[in-house]
Amino acid sequence: MKKTLLAGVSATFALSLAATAAHAQSIDYGAMEQLFNEPVTTSATGSPQRATEAPADMQIISADEIRRSGETTLPGILQRVAGVDMLNFSAGQSDVTVRGYDQVSSPRLLVLVNGRQVYLDHYGLTMWQTIPVQLDEIRQIEVVKGPGSALFGFNAVSGVVNIITFNPKFDNRNVATVRVGDHGQKSASLVATHKFGQSVSARFSAGAEERDEWARTGALPTAATLHDPQRVSTALDVVAQLAPKTELRLEGSWANAQQDSLVGYSYAVTKMITTSGKATLTSDTRLGQIQAQAYQNQLNAKYGIANGVHWKNTITVASLQDLFKVGAAHTFRFGGEYRHNTLNVAPIGGADVSYDVWSGSAMWNWAISKTVTTTAAARIDSLQLQRKGVFPARIPLADNSNWDRTISEPSLNFTAAWTPTPKDTFKASYARGVQAPSLIELGGVQLASGPVYLLGNPNLEPTIVTNYELAYDHQFAAAKLGVRLFTQDWQGLKSGLGTAALDYMPTATTNPGFTYKNAADSKMKGVELTLAGKLAGGFGWHGDYTYTDVKDTPFAGMNPVARYTAFESTTPETRGNIGADWVKGPWEADANLHYVGDFQWYDITNGALKPVKAYASLSSRVGYRMDNGVTLAVSGQNLLSEQQKQTRGLEAERQVLFSVSKAW
Repeated sequence: MKKTLLAGVSATFALSLAATAAHAQSIDYGAMEQLFNEPVTTSATGSPQRATEAPADMQIISADEIRRSGETTLPGILQRVAGVDMLNFSAGQSDVTVRGYDQVSSPRLLVLVNGRQVYLDHYGLTMWQTIPVQLDEIRQIEVVKGPGSALFGFNAVSGVVNIITFNPKFDNRNVATVRVGDHGQKSASLVATHKFGQSVSARFSAGAEERDEWARTGALPTAATLHDPQRVSTALDVVAQLAPKTELRLEGSWANAQQDSLVGYSYAVTKMITTSGKATLTSDTRLGQIQAQAYQNQLNAKYGIANGVHWKNTITVASLQDLFKVGAAHTFRFGGEYRHNTLNVAPIGGADVSYDVWSGSAMWNWAISKTVTTTAAARIDSLQLQRKGVFPARIPLADNSNWDRTISEPSLNFTAAWTPTPKDTFKASYARGVQAPSLIELGGVQLASGPVYLLGNPNLEPTIVTNYELAYDHQFAAAKLGVRLFTQDWQGLKSGLGTAALDYMPTATTNPGFTYKNAADSKMKGVELTLAGKLAGGFGWHGDYTYTDVKDTPFAGMNPVARYTAFESTTPETRGNIGADWVKGPWEADANLHYVGDFQWYDITNGALKPVKAYASLSSRVGYRMDNGVTLAVSGQNLLSEQQKQTRGLEAERQVLFSVSKAW
């Protein structure tokens, strides 16, 4: 017991030193993970912390777990995380949330790559196909459950997924992979790292993939609306040591993706090109660690709806923050951010809608004692909306001054952690998250359907979610138990573009119209249980179970089905995983059974809610690593049936793949 306690104190002291010294620039995640025998994160506070000590309910998926899973997509990997919900609508489109409230084009999960937003602001969604990251270059995926707007930034309401890639400064990652399988599956990727002298390191990655779309099982969708998903992407990551205490990191990427997307009740092909560039300058000074960062994301999106809709979205973000310690017990972070976001109005063009956001944030981490810590964070976002351009004849709200408004909302996060023994951790947390309306919801869409207009609503209010959570973790000799109790209160959930009832009545000078509305409040409570451990002989095992109970309160005159806010019906009460893995010498194997309980979903023939029966899907992989760095593997997903109804749309198909990887 004394040795265990001493080891824990020593590790905590070493991590404290790392927070003041090693974090001067980049973090060597690999070295820290070996030191503390568990994953380390810097995402929540800016300082390196054990995953179990982070002031957020965080689960980290390691590079080894990603490889052993045999999954070929990010959503496939994420569905193994306790409490994660995933809707598979096609071979290319999956929508992911945490603990319920999933929907088509789900807007509630903030997704980042090394802290840069890859969540697409135009629609307020993540199109996973456009994320320009190869699975072989991911060091870890950090999944944060619950609102994290004050800690992670804009729109982190349901949760956060931060994808951390290998750092070329510390990680000499070189691997090429080729996969082939049934249903026309084929992909290839390359990750290569090179050091230019002592001060500059770079990692290059590229990949391409394609597969057949899932087969139709009914009259709808029609064959003409379906297209095979495909993707090509590339990225470059360069780290330069400008001075002993100053580092510059440059990241650039490009992706071109095609998929079938469910829009309303029907499918349409979506083609998207994304480009991004990011620069981060970090320096240790007498005033603390100063970080200046700027990035720009550009989106070129073409939707096969309404005879073609073409949106171009540009988001520019600049931020400055200072991370410093006062004594050994107090860590502070102060920051400011500016964001400009602009989108053309379509398909009836001639205008742009945009907003500027000024944000200020503060974080205080206080180690009250060796066993008690608190973290408090606050952020204020002030969004200034505007519109420029012309209007079509007889459209409602035909005055740009309707877009002259400011939305200001605070985000809050507070966590108190108590570790009475090296094996027990208790956490209590409170969070207030803010989900801003997307640019399309605010006016980026103008469409005439006969005499009726479909248009955005500049008067939409943000959705506010409040979350309370109690967490307990216990480390047994060869297993770890986790228990989570949580409750959420959603205020002002935004609707889809409903067409069941007119939102704008006709007048002598305007036609009628449909738009987006704040349509409902909702409450959710739940429990989450996790258990994982190791056995002799290289065997590992895991299991999790999550129960949620959702109760909606629609606003007067709002039909929750027609407005796509029937979350009480569309959120499964139960979901979970059970799995095992085995590693011995050059061999490794993994299997995971994912279960989702009964729920209802919108039928693509008429939009009515129809039942989706409980289902279980099995994925597995067997791999063999040879001495020359070549790994051969066979993997599969949805192995229990040829086709499986996981939504009311296309049915998920069994997939089997063979892969060859070469590392050097």
